[in-house]
Amino acid sequence: MADPRFFDRAGPFSLGTIAERIGAKLANPALAGVMIEDLAALDQAGAGQLTFLDNPKYVLAFTATKAAACIVAEKHADKAPAGVALLLTPTPYHGYARAAQLFYPQPKPAPGIDPSAVVDSTARLGAGVVVGPRVVVEAGAEIGAGSSLGAGSVVGRGVVVGEQCRIGALVTLSHCIIGNRVTLHAGVRIGQDGFGFAPHPAGHVKVPQLGRVLIGDDCDIGANSCIDRGAGPDTVIGPGCWIDNLVQIGHNVTLGRGCIIIAQAGVAGSSQLGDFAIVAAQGGVAGHLKIGAGARVAAQAGVMTDIPPGAAYAGSPASPAKEYFREVATLRQLAKKRGKDHE
Repeated sequence: MADPRFFDRAGPFSLGTIAERIGAKLANPALAGVMIEDLAALDQAGAGQLTFLDNPKYVLAFTATKAAACIVAEKHADKAPAGVALLLTPTPYHGYARAAQLFYPQPKPAPGIDPSAVVDSTARLGAGVVVGPRVVVEAGAEIGAGSSLGAGSVVGRGVVVGEQCRIGALVTLSHCIIGNRVTLHAGVRIGQDGFGFAPHPAGHVKVPQLGRVLIGDDCDIGANSCIDRGAGPDTVIGPGCWIDNLVQIGHNVTLGRGCIIIAQAGVAGSSQLGDFAIVAAQGGVAGHLKIGAGARVAAQAGVMTDIPPGAAYAGSPASPAKEYFREVATLRQLAKKRGKDHE
């Protein structure tokens, strides 16, 4: 059970309601009226609680769960303990996410402007906007209906924030236009100067960064991540992108739809990622590259060349993942052989 000091639980909900909301099928429709009070992990769930099985590594835990009900793929249904109601779906983790949203909906703060906030008279705030303590909204900024600004955040001159956005504490926004239903977690920095300068022996000369950051609808950007504005063309984050904590996106970068950039990764200036490309934790993409749609960059990979659509790359410098892991296996075998030769 989630700590009630931090999370407000809704419900209880019937299995029939849950199945309908998450798009699952009840294995036994006669159980549609059974009430579920909360969510819990496979090995911790008990009476009145719902759990899920997605990763096959946890099948053994599934066979012993004491949960009242479980969201599970049909291929594992025969391993369920007696008495556990099954909600069948080919995507159990997705189903669990929907169920968690049902039981723990995002709290909605009361609309209004905190007395300590500073909102310029030329700024425009839509209906139901929440402006938290010590927030600054500068001249000409626009905040869409239903959006909230967390404590200490700064919305710079002319910035546009769409509707139903959640801006966390101590976020700074400048030179950017943000779509609808975007979440920016604490400490995010959007629209600051890109890293642009002309090197010279007498002293480097700053190149004015004259572009913007454009963020599409339904993006989620993790704590303390930074997205630089473009140098002339814009930096573009496509709709539905999910960016983890501590990620750096350089100037003029373009992300397509649904890209995933994981913790401590970086994408250097003017590189382009196609729709649904993934850069795993601490991966680095050099500048002016094209990463194809659906491509996957492994953790700590260093990408120095273009990657074709759908390809998986690993290592540094990055190469096709199968080649990389084959080379790693060969090197391990050689090292093992050398060790035996010296015994």
